Amino acid sequence: MEQFRLQDRVALVFGAGSSGPGWGNGKATAVTFARAGAKVIAIDVNPAAAAETVALIRAEGGQAEMAVCDVTQGAQVAAVIGDAAARHGRIDVLHNNVGVTSRGGVIEESEESFRRTLDLNLTSAFLTCKYALPHMIRQGKGAIVNVSSMTSIRYVYPYVSYQASKAGLNQLTQAVAMQHARQGIRANAILPGFMDTPITQQVVGQYANAEAMKAERAARTVMGRQGSGWDVANAALFLASDAAGYVNGVCLSVDGGQSCIVP
Repeated sequence: MEQFRLQDRVALVFGAGSSGPGWGNGKATAVTFARAGAKVIAIDVNPAAAAETVALIRAEGGQAEMAVCDVTQGAQVAAVIGDAAARHGRIDVLHNNVGVTSRGGVIEESEESFRRTLDLNLTSAFLTCKYALPHMIRQGKGAIVNVSSMTSIRYVYPYVSYQASKAGLNQLTQAVAMQHARQGIRANAILPGFMDTPITQQVVGQYANAEAMKAERAARTVMGRQGSGWDVANAALFLASDAAGYVNGVCLSVDGGQSCIVP
């Protein structure tokens, strides 16, 4: 459908590289945006990961270029966004996929780990929105899609900094959505549930009973299986496209219905 196209729109995907073999949320979203016609700026702190995503897009005939950025550093974020806007004349889509998980509750997690997680999961989105919004306001249109988590609204495991940062991301999303709605800008969040992606495979792999835990994660889901990066990517395409033209400030669960269960 034409409504789901992003033809010639400039889409910045922060966290566009995969943390390991396979399809993570950011990598799948970057490719999906390109397939929909967008000019994708694949941004990652890992140059090799960003380059891999760009190569995949170009191999399919899509338009993509890479940029390297530490999203916790405002000067780097401002430079990447400013450069993209200067070269392409506009910023149509901002997709924030950067995130990290840290195990432990309030007692177990260190202060350093807590601050690092908040910086990567929440401050990063504040910075990208801060520097992308002026361009969107100037052109009178823009779509922001932030990747949050089901754990922002439901307790699953003791990952206190992850839960807190993602809950903050939900409210940041809604604050941006409400403040800038009449300037033609929409902001929404995706809340993935149990996902089988490279980063979750790495987290599960830290446990001695990794295979059993992976099976347990699938068994806990309503649908009896985990989701994939493509499930997040398809939701991101909808929210970034004109098909979601009247969808604003929404925290969209992509979890197979898991968040409907009372904890």
